[in-house]
Amino acid sequence: MEMKKISIVVVVLFTSMLSAYAGNKDRAGQAGAYELLINPWARSSGWHGLNTAGARGLEAMNLNVAGLSFTEKTEVLFAHSIYLNGTGININAFGFSQALGKSGGVLGINLMAMSFGDIMVTTVNLPEGGLGTFHPQFINLGIAYAKSFSNSIYGGFVVRAITESVADAKAAGLSFDAGIQYKTGDKKFDDRVKFGIALRNIGTPLKFQGDALTYKGNAAQGDYQLTVSQRSQQFELPSLLNIGASYDLHFGKNTGENKTTHRVTIAMNFTSHSFQRDNIGVGGEYSLKDQFMVRLGYNYESELLNEAARTNAYTGLAGGFTFELPTKKNKSTVALDYSYRASNPWGGTHTLGARINL
Repeated sequence: MEMKKISIVVVVLFTSMLSAYAGNKDRAGQAGAYELLINPWARSSGWHGLNTAGARGLEAMNLNVAGLSFTEKTEVLFAHSIYLNGTGININAFGFSQALGKSGGVLGINLMAMSFGDIMVTTVNLPEGGLGTFHPQFINLGIAYAKSFSNSIYGGFVVRAITESVADAKAAGLSFDAGIQYKTGDKKFDDRVKFGIALRNIGTPLKFQGDALTYKGNAAQGDYQLTVSQRSQQFELPSLLNIGASYDLHFGKNTGENKTTHRVTIAMNFTSHSFQRDNIGVGGEYSLKDQFMVRLGYNYESELLNEAARTNAYTGLAGGFTFELPTKKNKSTVALDYSYRASNPWGGTHTLGARINL
């Protein structure tokens, strides 16, 4: 009876997702701070972040923060990405989370920084440069709290500070994320089925300000000059809604705690964007003793296969793997993660990560 109810929920959920699959074409390209849409972590990006329902630990802060509540004690996470290989853009990310006791929830912090390298300063009179270089940098810092409300329901929220700086100009703002996860199953595996929903990037508009937007101009009356400040247009954040579900298939020897020697997870996800085309994707992950994992995902949007009409550099396919080894008998582990997201143009995005679970 329980599985019948779950099947009905899945059918209704994804039927409504497909009927809503359109995106907001009228507002396309009007948002800013698109770095908020970039997943800097290697494990979840290995299947294009399709695991909204099953994201666990620090990486859940960029997908569905409810998954942060599954941190058992302490987690430390590092990641480096070569973003769209050939563009010269690099992304570094760091995260730390700490469980606050059996009923105190989990507190998490993550930092993501994008570096664009050295860009030549040019002017109208010197379009070929020769005036030096400047270094744009985008940084966001997130602080999250997540908690389990029962054996099946988990929730959390993230407050994120956003800064974007170029030569003598800067924009800053705040964003808010919230998410819920629900898990259920059968007598043998009570977390076999998972659902998740997350609302992300809701916050204050950003606006560039600084000396780069000023110039010397003649006064309207009088023979003298004034410093004139130009007004820049403010821009909204790329808000989105993630809805996902996943199902675990277990094979081999039962090792306890809802685990077996072999596990295959199938995940589906729908993302409704406010300022671009919506996405729908499906992915899978195979796990051997929770020590070796390989994953593959495909994330589709309208016109993705039409090179002339496509608006996304990513072509939909992503893959990755994980090696995670125990260090002590108290469940401490050390892991190495890698992912690749295919793109056209450029040579795709490579992400390498390392994590420590204490």
